[in-house]
Amino acid sequence: MSFSVGIVGLPNVGKSTLFKALTKKQVDIADYPFTTIKPNVGVVAVPDERLEKIAQIIKPQKITPTIIEFVDIAGLVKGAHKGEGLGNQFLAQIRNCDAIIEVVKSFGDDINPEEDIKTIQQELEMKDLESKEKENLLAKKPVIYVYNIKD
Repeated sequence: MSFSVGIVGLPNVGKSTLFKALTKKQVDIADYPFTTIKPNVGVVAVPDERLEKIAQIIKPQKITPTIIEFVDIAGLVKGAHKGEGLGNQFLAQIRNCDAIIEVVKSFGDDINPEEDIKTIQQELEMKDLESKEKENLLAKKPVIYVYNIKD
């Protein structure tokens, strides 16, 4: 079984850093917008003690763990649904994911996590309004919020 999770957020909030921590893959990480243009993709097997115990009993020829595919998507900016900051391309990448991890910067001067979450939600909703098909809506995907704090 495979599950795809898109890592999204505004530029420079720590998306690629989280991706690297989850997947152990080397990726470009820099403090400027759009360090990531082409999405980074990493596949991680989900550890499951139950699977190991069952395998010890039934001794299958092959053990296939559940996997999660993490997709590190470039930062979204206000107006992404209109193509700002290559937004259409990035929003299209989210449509292929089963769920979203949204990284929210929660440290430094002039931050407003609630406003950042609202910006991303509005961009997803605006892109959904443009869609002729009403299945697989971006704004209806399950979301996990990860607050990036200074420590």
